[in-house]
Amino acid sequence: MGDRLIRVDMTTQTARVEDFPEKWKMLGGRALSARTVLEECDPAFDPLFPDNVFVLSPGVLTGTAAPTSGRMSVGGKSPLTNGIKEANAGGNPAQDLMKLGVRVVIVTGQPADPEARYAVDVTADGVTVKAVPDCKGMWNYALIEHLAESYSPSASFVSIGPAGEARLAGASVACTDADDVRRPARHAARGGLGAVMGSKGLKYVSVDAGKTGVRHGADRKGFMALCKTMSKTYVEGPQPMKYGTSPSVDMANALHTLPTHNRVMGQSEHAPTLTGTGIVASFEERGGGMHNCMTGCIVSCSNVVHDPEGNYKTSALEFETLALLGSNCGVKTWDEVAELDRLCDEIGLDTIETGAAIAVLMDSGGMEWGDSESMKALIAEIASRTERGDMIGNGAVATGRARKHHRVPAVKGQAIPAWDPRPLKATGVTYCTSPMGADHTAGLVVNPGAQPDEMPRLSQAQQLVNMAIDASGFCMFVLPNMEQIRRFYSAYFGEEVSREQFLDLTWQALADEWEFNRRAGWKRSDDVMPECMKTDAVGPLKLVFDVPDEVVQRTYERIVEPTEELFTRGAAA
Repeated sequence: MGDRLIRVDMTTQTARVEDFPEKWKMLGGRALSARTVLEECDPAFDPLFPDNVFVLSPGVLTGTAAPTSGRMSVGGKSPLTNGIKEANAGGNPAQDLMKLGVRVVIVTGQPADPEARYAVDVTADGVTVKAVPDCKGMWNYALIEHLAESYSPSASFVSIGPAGEARLAGASVACTDADDVRRPARHAARGGLGAVMGSKGLKYVSVDAGKTGVRHGADRKGFMALCKTMSKTYVEGPQPMKYGTSPSVDMANALHTLPTHNRVMGQSEHAPTLTGTGIVASFEERGGGMHNCMTGCIVSCSNVVHDPEGNYKTSALEFETLALLGSNCGVKTWDEVAELDRLCDEIGLDTIETGAAIAVLMDSGGMEWGDSESMKALIAEIASRTERGDMIGNGAVATGRARKHHRVPAVKGQAIPAWDPRPLKATGVTYCTSPMGADHTAGLVVNPGAQPDEMPRLSQAQQLVNMAIDASGFCMFVLPNMEQIRRFYSAYFGEEVSREQFLDLTWQALADEWEFNRRAGWKRSDDVMPECMKTDAVGPLKLVFDVPDEVVQRTYERIVEPTEELFTRGAAA
């Protein structure tokens, strides 16, 4: 059986399976999502209209024995940025799709009845669309528990919560992890793609690969040798992601890039009680620990967090969540953030966008700083569709507009993540030029000493590295570089992929995204930071984002060459 793609028409609730196009042979993950959206979505349409596409695209190497390579790219036109968006998640659905030979799922249309809910089931026997009225309005954890009663234990799920059903612009897409209980804790969160899924009337996608084995490269011996070498190198190395991203609170605080009180400060007095070292210390007394969110992961960067009574609370309580729902809102402890994180996962919300929106509300006098109980009540309101809940669920810009507040830290409609563009100015260049808007996963540069003439090259190089990783299906935490991915592609496809060819492939994927945004109406004059990033200073050096526009614009010129330095560069965590 060859590679295939699945097309789902939600207007007619029908699906068909097609041969995967030869022209897309080396595309996967974010690169395939970009090409699909560019070729099959009219950039002029509203993101929540039927003509937008909703894309599920596993990486090129997903479903193989390549270590920690099971990432899924979720794509479409973003209701937050009005441009192209890819959000990336772990879990098992991408692995299962690729084991079945499904390289991409493309969903179009929407049902005539906006209140109708449907599911798509993918198995070795084919694909079906069915009505699921009993699932309407269900929170993510309850939904997966409900589905476990009727689906095989080998099935995995992609789902949305009430925020996605309500088509709120901060809505995420959940993927179930590798645990037997299949928790919906892995979220393709940024950009509001849960709202796009919800606009299709699609509540969940199930994927059941049964006992289907892993995929093998054309050069099977060479591919397996690469797998063994990569695994051995990582396991015998320093393993910097041993405890995930949550301990990064300490480094961010030291660099004045820990957002505090709607980013008016870059350090928090509560960093010692927010940092992930406290989470790790709790494992002995409460239980929990580190686990792998996907089959074949050798990193196990995901923390499983228990409450003081030893009951499961949430998993993958990450740095960005601790920062945006924690310090940015004046919350004091990671225990409180764990409660907020679980609520966001249940309702299906991006924790970054939600934390940024609540901080705008607090900064404008609508809630007391650090009031985590009121924050929980407000997030719960999102599920019950109150006016205030909708405001927060639609993100930071919508909240700033409703509150008539001047300080809204967002770029191109999307809230700025934790890594701050004032001390990390090359990262700010990425936020301005990335097709994703303000998104640290598009090209984070942790180099507080970068000079303006270096910034375009640093940003462009990191954007290319991140594109290559997201296209491959590797998790960035296994520390892959472009040279390793190039060699994996060569063995997998059974043909030499040169550095020049691989860089061209990666650059073209980035260019596809930029081109979509150009057609959607993005202009170079939009490549700017909000005024608060230019005037609200942080740190003892009173840093603001003051990178000249001509420096930012050079990032669009192809500067980076296929050098040894580029191909051995890793992604910033």
